[in-house]
Formats: sequence, C-alpha cells, structure tokens
Amino acid sequence: MPSTVKKRSVVVAGHRTSISLEIAFWDALRALAAAHGKTVNQLVSQIDSGRAGNLSSAIRVYVLTAARDGRLPAQTGPGAVAETAPEVSPVATPAAEAISSQSSNP
Repeated sequence: MPSTVKKRSVVVAGHRTSISLEIAFWDALRALAAAHGKTVNQLVSQIDSGRAGNLSSAIRVYVLTAARDGRLPAQTGPGAVAETAPEVSPVATPAAEAISSQSSNP
C-alpha cells in the first residue's frame, strides 16, 4: 500500500485549514465519517475539539483507535487493505496503552 501523503483542505470550526495525511488515513477517515452520517469536515471538527496536540496526529490516533476497536468499516478502493493481508498482533507499549485508555474514557 502506498504511503503517499496528501494535503487536503478542511473546514474546522468555521476556519479553512490544510491537513496532511497518508492516503490510507484519508480513506479510513471518509469511511468513518460516512458510517456516522457525518461529513469529513464534521468528523475532523469533532476530533479537533478533543485533541491535545497536532491535528494530523489526532486524526491518525482516532482512525487507529477505531480500527483497533473494530469500528472501521470495510473499505474498497486504492487505500483499502487487501482481504488477504496477514493479521498483526497488537504490541503493548506505553503509547499504545495510553491511546487505548483514552478511547475507553468518555
């Protein structure tokens, strides 16, 4: 899967901004937004309202958390993971545990 970074414009809290993400993250973000009946701008605004650091990083953590929790809808297209991709076991690290605990707190 290509890891090409794409820069796209979004509107967050009424302000236009640019976000750079890998294509796979854009695809996953669009799928998550559609699954929640939201636009990408609405979902990014939601992520933005709860972030503590860089917006691109917050989006990646949101997508990763959704994928780890099984909330990422099946995807097709250029950024989709092949159905035959090998399973990867999660690695327990302090950062992974922090992400996991953040996703379980309301």
